[in-house]
Amino acid sequence: MLFIVIEDFTGCDCKEIYRRFRDRGRLKPDELLVHHSWIAADMSRCFLLVEADDVTLLQRWVIEWADLVEFEIVPVATNKEMAEALSGHL
Repeated sequence: MLFIVIEDFTGCDCKEIYRRFRDRGRLKPDELLVHHSWIAADMSRCFLLVEADDVTLLQRWVIEWADLVEFEIVPVATNKEMAEALSGHL
């Protein structure tokens, strides 16, 4: 399953966030696949496209960062997948 993950750094200690990332990496479970990530121009948020077969992988990842970052996680599907899923219902 695909997810858009929005990491919100607003009101957070950005230096500590980037220090932890530099020193320890993403701190995500190996089974959680990050396809792409983008940082907002003002560095206030990070947007990631991730894939996981088990939502608890995302929860384990969030726990590693919850003291520094606010997360929003949105399950998504590609346009092609959605069109195929709805093809018999339109």
